[in-house]
Amino acid sequence: MKEKRNALGKGLSALLSDAEDIMNGKEKPVVADAAPAKGPMSITEIPLEDITPNPFQPRLTFDEESLAELAESIRNVGVIQPVTLRRVDGGKYQIISGERRFRAAQAAALKSIPAYVREADDAGMLEMAIVENIQRENLDPIETALSFQRLIDECNLTQEAMADRVGKKRASVTNYLRMLRLPAEIQMALKTGAISMGHAKVLLSVPDEMIQTQLCQKTIEEDWSVRALEEKVKRLAKPVRPVDEPEQLPEECYRALEIVGKYFDNNISFKRGTKGSGTMTIRFKDDQQMARFIKALEKGNI
Repeated sequence: MKEKRNALGKGLSALLSDAEDIMNGKEKPVVADAAPAKGPMSITEIPLEDITPNPFQPRLTFDEESLAELAESIRNVGVIQPVTLRRVDGGKYQIISGERRFRAAQAAALKSIPAYVREADDAGMLEMAIVENIQRENLDPIETALSFQRLIDECNLTQEAMADRVGKKRASVTNYLRMLRLPAEIQMALKTGAISMGHAKVLLSVPDEMIQTQLCQKTIEEDWSVRALEEKVKRLAKPVRPVDEPEQLPEECYRALEIVGKYFDNNISFKRGTKGSGTMTIRFKDDQQMARFIKALEKGNI
């Protein structure tokens, strides 16, 4: 094996040439059962057949066209950025991060791939996988939200601790998690990019799921901006009080209507201000009605 030179100061073409030499087998890869070189940044060549996917992979879908492009690039210049693995039983390795590169390397018919090998338990794997993906900004909003939720549920992290892990503000983490409250149709629209996070935040302010979904469909069909959607929601939120809606009175007023009203055929009414002051109007048809009322007062029947 030829002696490796210090990469510092090399041009890009030299670096790519070295990578291509490694991928084309001009340099002998490290065998799978060899101990990785010491040091936090040591790289080991691991056979692809000894690597299994990450069961905690935050990314739910992989774009086939993008994978094909990456595979073609790998055929030409090799894998520039190593994947990160952990050792598992049977001398095998499991992906912590870099599954897209791993899949592309398989498509490019490579035999091995450069990797960092780290010690990690399941919780550590999940944390590292999510942090790596979030920092690379290669997840859609729903994948990100589901990843955050898994950190909370499976790694027992608070929102504040999780925000520290992924390098985001706590408010940003909260906004992502709120996306999971939306109906499935809206989550899919957000996932596919048919609507933005801004649209989704506006829809969250609508309490009715059916109206949320209808507004989402209109947003897509008519290409509403976030501002346009906000205006639609504001109009829906304005309270419309029916003209014939009866005024709500305190229980004491209804009690007075019941006691006094029976002496005047219930021909009495109230007008009450917002602070509690008001008037009670009694309409009587003759002197006899008023006399009966006075007599009841004098006898203490009221």
